[in-house]
Amino acid sequence: MSMPGGASGTKAANEEIQKLCDTIRDDLEKKAGRKFTEYTAKEYKSQVVAGTNYFVKIDVGNGQSVHARIYQPLPGQGELSLSNYKADLKLEEELAYF
Repeated sequence: MSMPGGASGTKAANEEIQKLCDTIRDDLEKKAGRKFTEYTAKEYKSQVVAGTNYFVKIDVGNGQSVHARIYQPLPGQGELSLSNYKADLKLEEELAYF
């Protein structure tokens, strides 16, 4: 378990993380200015704050990835949202806090 404020180690993405990514996909594509033909969560880190930040590496095809920071507030405290992202990254680039 990660301590509050600190990011966890990198973990393989699972179905739950893919669902989070699917929820913010339209917003991410709009902000990035393009549609992704592939969109598969590969790995993630989490950070416990007043809710949880998820840092997710998303494979968007052709050896490229997008890193998305997704904020999931505590229950009843708001909606899941895309906080930030980094586009045009190589798939092998390390997922880091941003």
